[in-house]
Amino acid sequence: MRRAIHSRTRWLPFIFVALLGLAVRLPQLGERPMHTDEAINGYIVGQLLSGEPFRYDSVDRHGPALSLIALPLARIQGARSFSDLTESELRLAPVLAGCLTILLFGAAVDLFGFLPCLVAALLFAFGPLPLYYDRYFIHESLFCAATFGLILSGWRAWSLSSLGYAALAGACGALMLAAKETAFLHFVALAVAAIVFGFWSRPVQRSTSGKQLSILLIASGTFVALSVLLYTWFGRNWSALHALFGATPHLVSRAGGQGHAKPFWYFAQLLTSGQSGAVVTALACIRLFAAMRRSQPSSYTFIAIYLILIGSIYSLIPYKTPWLALNLWLPLALLAGGASEMLWQAATSHAFGRVAIPALGVLAVLVAASIAHDTRERVFLHPADEQNPYAYAHTTDDILGLPAEISELARRAGITSPRIAVIASDPWPLPWYLRHFSQVGFWQPSQQPAHADFYITSTDSAEQYRDLLKDYRADFFGVRPGVLILLWLPAPK
Repeated sequence: MRRAIHSRTRWLPFIFVALLGLAVRLPQLGERPMHTDEAINGYIVGQLLSGEPFRYDSVDRHGPALSLIALPLARIQGARSFSDLTESELRLAPVLAGCLTILLFGAAVDLFGFLPCLVAALLFAFGPLPLYYDRYFIHESLFCAATFGLILSGWRAWSLSSLGYAALAGACGALMLAAKETAFLHFVALAVAAIVFGFWSRPVQRSTSGKQLSILLIASGTFVALSVLLYTWFGRNWSALHALFGATPHLVSRAGGQGHAKPFWYFAQLLTSGQSGAVVTALACIRLFAAMRRSQPSSYTFIAIYLILIGSIYSLIPYKTPWLALNLWLPLALLAGGASEMLWQAATSHAFGRVAIPALGVLAVLVAASIAHDTRERVFLHPADEQNPYAYAHTTDDILGLPAEISELARRAGITSPRIAVIASDPWPLPWYLRHFSQVGFWQPSQQPAHADFYITSTDSAEQYRDLLKDYRADFFGVRPGVLILLWLPAPK
């Protein structure tokens, strides 16, 4: 373990970076259209606002952790129902989770060193990938923060024989599971990394002490108790446990792809994309190779093994979405920070330090400029563009005009509360964009919808309702790249 910086002032730079990270995450928070996954999560928060307990469903929902954080934040901002919610209110939850991750690098100084952690915190604060998904109302930012918390508290619990840190590690593990069921993949990767690290650092096997058994029992007990508490929504929905235990077949089926299959190298390609991706990844690889070559392992050896394992698991599973790469960015940023320290030590100890240090400074400026360029392009200028690799099956800007057009046409026709019938096998994210209308119904194709003032259909279901829609004219709206819906308006007489 690296020697700790005992001064309290070590936290000041990390607090400052976390505040900068908050400042850069808040602007234009509500301008990007809501992705389908965001809309579903927002609907769940709306149900909770109305007093319903959280209901776990492995088919189209993850665990309750994101809703647990978003619910009080929405209430504090004045939301009392689904129709009150706004994009910025919901996205504040992942913003704060991302800032917590930045702050946690201050707690990692004892393990990885001050300069590496500061560089990693800066990469998390301003890197295009974490900045993009920290402004996304999905579970990944919270999951990443909980994973980092588990690594730090687990390490301290074991090395300091601390029961308090053991309980904290169990709580972080429960929060991971309550965020996403894929937590088990990380538990496996972390456990294998810890075992390999243990045998590497202690070639002679030692018996497990009573204190270590107590640590495992406390961590496990806290994990189970908190997981049950969260999934049952504090005892209000015990059927969630049965759904969780029965989720394995569906999760295995989803891992096979379900329309989201990508090649093995997808994440490597995503992480190295843009002007900055290749540089950050190259820095991480430098420290990874250095850590794996050492005869005496360090904390970097552990994080390198973890990155190799979890990266391999994610790459081997056919099902892939770009936000999963945020889980790889955490060990990647720590290793890149470690490489920065190696380069600095090499520059200051070299006989040509007067030349090496300015050259290193120029390199740092170039890396910062490339990160700023990628962040500006992907996060702020083109967040929903089809060419943006982070904007996966994203809702288009075109959909933003749908509720406005319905409202305007209803006003012209003197309809105070328009009746809207939506006919589509997958209507999302329309429930989000129609939330301000009080009379909205949803039907599957082949079902008979109620009479309505306006109809919305998918393109493939419109033909089935030719007779119903014969007195209506169609207006097209883009939902996602290659996906259209039709708004049927009463034809002028």
